[in-house]
Amino acid sequence: QVQLVESGGGLVQPGGSLRLSCAASGSIFSIDDMHWYRQAPGKERDLVATISRGGTTYADSVKGRFTISRDNAKNTVYLQMNSLKPEDTAVYYCNADVSSTPYTPYYEYWGQGTQVTVSS
Repeated sequence: QVQLVESGGGLVQPGGSLRLSCAASGSIFSIDDMHWYRQAPGKERDLVATISRGGTTYADSVKGRFTISRDNAKNTVYLQMNSLKPEDTAVYYCNADVSSTPYTPYYEYWGQGTQVTVSS
């Protein structure tokens, strides 16, 4: 089994910064793409950023403000969020495609989410 645990959320004023972390643990052979999603109250869960072997991609709403990165040795993905706006308020979830052995396919796993609130 694989677990994803996010941390780093909290309350921040507009214009401030936060850094989210998501550590994967358990039966891990290889991690492919890793993603950050967010879900605001009453809205659908949206893709924020992806990091893959080919590079990184971002939602238009966060381009230039958010940066996704990963530490493969620690099985951890990060989301550096700068110039935060009230509309960035949401629960942020990490998502990863993980293979547990050399002989099994990649399966999708989700973290439990971490709340980010941007308010003065």
